[in-house]
Amino acid sequence: MLQELDAVQMAHLRELTAWFLHSKAINGVQGLEVTLAMRVAVAAQACLLILNLDLDYFDNWVEVVLYPGAFRVNHEQRDAIGLVHNDTNVLSGEAWLRGPVILSWDDVERETYHPQPGRNVVLHEFAHKLDGYNGVANGLPPLRRGMSRKRWAEDFSAAYDTLCMQVAAGETPFINPYAATSPAEFFAVACEYFFTAPEILRNCCPGVHRQMALLYRQAAVH
Repeated sequence: MLQELDAVQMAHLRELTAWFLHSKAINGVQGLEVTLAMRVAVAAQACLLILNLDLDYFDNWVEVVLYPGAFRVNHEQRDAIGLVHNDTNVLSGEAWLRGPVILSWDDVERETYHPQPGRNVVLHEFAHKLDGYNGVANGLPPLRRGMSRKRWAEDFSAAYDTLCMQVAAGETPFINPYAATSPAEFFAVACEYFFTAPEILRNCCPGVHRQMALLYRQAAVH
């Protein structure tokens, strides 16, 4: 994923990685000892998203939490008649809007050293941070000056609606069906594909790929 960067891009990525390591704490839990190599692996992949963006996109939070493996999260949800239900999910990553990014090191390590097309938990969760920079994670991150919010919404909505129809019909979706969960998850999954399997995203969602290239101001680096 990083091997396609040119010398100038790699130098800038190293600078951003150093900034990240200085600015953000990366802490292990459940007995996980976090080494420098582990911290660099997380920071470098996270900073790929802001290689040509402002550091402000990663503002308003200070910590990354690493679990040894997948972790359980309890969420309270209120149903239509006001009853509160406790749901337990097993996750490989989670990004809190104004809090930490939480990652499974097993997944980070596997996807760092044995990458799979369309899957990268670091890119996914830090894409949520970009998305939520304006206060809400809705699949519409702050765009560059000159980019059209209307065109972004049109391109993403068309692809998202098509994916949702495929999933509802029981068809094989063109990307990870988890992207149909919400517009925010669609954006995060699209970021995974843009950086790890750009040809898939370009072929199935050319409008989304075009908007990603404008946002990140780069061709995909795969």
